[in-house]
Amino acid sequence: MSDAVDLYSDLFELAMSAEAQPLMDAVQRHITKNVEPIVEEFYALNNDKADRWSWHPRQLELLEIAKNKAKESGLWNFFLPDADTGEGLSNLDYAYIAAELGKVPLASETLNCSAPDTGNMEVLERVGTPEQKEQWLKPLLNGEIRSAYAMTEPALPSSDAKNISTQAVLEGDEWVINGEKY
Repeated sequence: MSDAVDLYSDLFELAMSAEAQPLMDAVQRHITKNVEPIVEEFYALNNDKADRWSWHPRQLELLEIAKNKAKESGLWNFFLPDADTGEGLSNLDYAYIAAELGKVPLASETLNCSAPDTGNMEVLERVGTPEQKEQWLKPLLNGEIRSAYAMTEPALPSSDAKNISTQAVLEGDEWVINGEKY
């Protein structure tokens, strides 16, 4: 019975680990020193952009400065759990840090921890081929490119995954995917 009680009590241990606290402190310092001071200028530059889908050159400069400071401080790609390429944080510890990052919208990108890149890097890191890792994971981990996630189908305009019509069928040792995505 005591094993069941221990398991039950472990389920409700939702505090950040002591090992992750120094990283949280460093993230908070980074946000205070390197992100918050650029937020106002960054968003004001939206008024001077050629079109709404582009970046103003100064916005890119501000982001690169903050990213370089994060890299110098060792605050880069720490969302990957138990990976050679990440910090090895548990999901619980990362949840606390992600909540902190969510308070300042630019913070996640300055640490290379923004969606959809994080999820796409996790998939590539776990199941990508060596070629995919070289072509896509490496530049994503370096913050050189951004990625996307798309789930829309032409006849089914919805973000509800239950509505997709694309099918994947295992034929022999290969998956055959039939469908159209936009």
